Amino acid sequence: MTITLYNTATRRKEAFEPLDPENVRMYVCGPTVYDRAHLGNARPVLVFDVLYRLLRHTYGADHVTYVRNFTDVDDKINATALARKEAGAPGTIEELVRERSDETIGWYHADMDALGTLRPNAEPRATEYIDQMVAMISQLIADDFAYENDGHVLFRVRKYAEYGALSGRSVDDMIAGARVEVAPYKEDPMDFVLWKPSTDELPGWNSPWGRGRPGWHIECSAMAHDLLGAEFDIHGGGNDLQFPHHENEIAQSRCAGHGFAKVWMHNEMLQVEGKKMSKSLGNFFTVRDLLEKGVPGEVIRFVMLSTHYRKPMDWTEKKRAEAEKTLMGWLNTLQKHGFSSKMVERLRDMDRWNGDPEFMGALGNDLNTPGALARLHVLSKAHTAEGLAPMAHALDTLGLVSDWDLLDLSPSQNDEMEDWIVVAIDRLLEERSSARAEKNWAEADRLRDVLNVIGVQVTDIGGSATWLPGPDFDPSKLEALL
Repeated sequence: MTITLYNTATRRKEAFEPLDPENVRMYVCGPTVYDRAHLGNARPVLVFDVLYRLLRHTYGADHVTYVRNFTDVDDKINATALARKEAGAPGTIEELVRERSDETIGWYHADMDALGTLRPNAEPRATEYIDQMVAMISQLIADDFAYENDGHVLFRVRKYAEYGALSGRSVDDMIAGARVEVAPYKEDPMDFVLWKPSTDELPGWNSPWGRGRPGWHIECSAMAHDLLGAEFDIHGGGNDLQFPHHENEIAQSRCAGHGFAKVWMHNEMLQVEGKKMSKSLGNFFTVRDLLEKGVPGEVIRFVMLSTHYRKPMDWTEKKRAEAEKTLMGWLNTLQKHGFSSKMVERLRDMDRWNGDPEFMGALGNDLNTPGALARLHVLSKAHTAEGLAPMAHALDTLGLVSDWDLLDLSPSQNDEMEDWIVVAIDRLLEERSSARAEKNWAEADRLRDVLNVIGVQVTDIGGSATWLPGPDFDPSKLEALL
């Protein structure tokens, strides 16, 4: 199939033609691992997860290499490690930094897994590529694109004539409109740091310029080159990274003789109820906050994909509720027509699992996920299992079903129970749904715990739902609670 992508570098949609169809390569800037991922952090993860799935579908899973890094060299990480050391934690500062990074990466994996995202082929940590960074910096100095001064190494921005092409701004405009650090070790205010000195109490590595640590921008250039080669197909991230991060990556990489990325893709930012997410407004929350309030990862994913990646995305309670209802309806439709997890597995091995052409066409048109979801509404109107196969494929392709075993939990099994049991559990689920709608999280959590004690398995995606007795179901516990 033909894939078209909007290339930020050329400012137009282009037919995607990989450098090597046998090895399609993509690099996405990952998180700085100092805390939980907030909802805005999840948007690029989901956007490029869909692209990864599309590329795997088109070129084959074994022919796509996706790299997303972890930045584990950062002042905030250092500050946490120093605070732990001052509080009496054992170990060197480097060990405490590693401990904090391990902890945060574990959180990140758990949260992104809950959103149904596939793990990239490689997830390099910046601290594991210091030698490659030093080598690249040394080359830039040798070719007069960088200079050392007072333990710092800086890139000469004005030596790269195309600087600013990605963001569409001249160097002089950037100086006038940006908060540029003026420092005595800089030849020019726009020159950016490749290497900086570290004090004895901070993490550092030996280099030709003294003990220090890398600047942020050189990290991605070195990791991308080492893992994907001098030139690769796609580089992605949020549009807040266009300048200075991606602009600087391009400059240093090309001056080091690397073609670097062919296509640049950027997603727009996220708002909450029409406002920029911020702690001061009380609308700042992490992915884990939502998950712990009972919002399933599939619902978060659905809401995110309902807006095109190049448009600002507004998270609202109304969208969340609509997403839960829609997803539940789609799964119920599949259940009613006899779909099971085994059927899905069989379909994956058959030609019909190639999917609906209009659905795939929407995805191939610059990741038009809203268009793909609109097509899903049409596909859900089929009246036979055969006719619904493209719908199941579409859900699978978008990652909107984390566990197809849900289809094996048939609601019809409830018919064998005494009426009072069904009525009582349905009432508990309705009360839980109302509590969540009113944002009474304490009551919603209490009702969830009651259902767990009884041994009820809630098989919906979110709030009100279909349910089944689990292996530990005990009606006597239910009766005692009434």
